[in-house]
Amino acid sequence: MGRTVTFSFSSAKYDAEATETFTFEKLDIDENMDDKALEKELDEIFHAWIWDKLNISYSIVTAKEKDEQ
Repeated sequence: MGRTVTFSFSSAKYDAEATETFTFEKLDIDENMDDKALEKELDEIFHAWIWDKLNISYSIVTAKEKDEQ
């Protein structure tokens, strides 16, 4: 089966949780990469995974007050 990684998150506020295990092969990760590069790669994949699971959209809107004349 090879090396695996498990991603998991939970949110008490929104009563949501997910856990999923992947092989390095499925994620197209080289099992022999150094620890620092592996950590970076897994972090990027995790963020993509969690955004997909949460399936949210957001926007940030700022407004500037007009000067009164």
